[in-house]
Amino acid sequence: MKMTFTTILILMIIGLLAGILSGFAGVGGGVIIIPALIFFLGMTQFEAQGTSLALMIPPIGFLAAVNYYKEGYINWKYAIILALFFFIGGYIGSKMALTIPQNIVKKGFAVFIILVGVKMLVGK
Repeated sequence: MKMTFTTILILMIIGLLAGILSGFAGVGGGVIIIPALIFFLGMTQFEAQGTSLALMIPPIGFLAAVNYYKEGYINWKYAIILALFFFIGGYIGSKMALTIPQNIVKKGFAVFIILVGVKMLVGK
């Protein structure tokens, strides 16, 4: 996969949004990053899973990421950019979530999960 400016920008946005949602509602990798890599960058399911795990290596996912790495399913450049912006977004999302009533955050999370699930079922 070619590393263009547009690709880097997409990765930065995915990482930032995943970090914000992680800090906001405790989600990120499987719910945000994997579908986003598939839908916006055309990665396969395994490439998206491997890359998502690689960004969480320290310490989460190390052993699982090793298996994906051995099979050639990790894009390290993508994982590093995603990790950086996931880190920043996590801080921003947690600050935002703590200013909103918990029941509203919970309902928003539920709606988001449903929308992602529907997209995964009916999308490519």
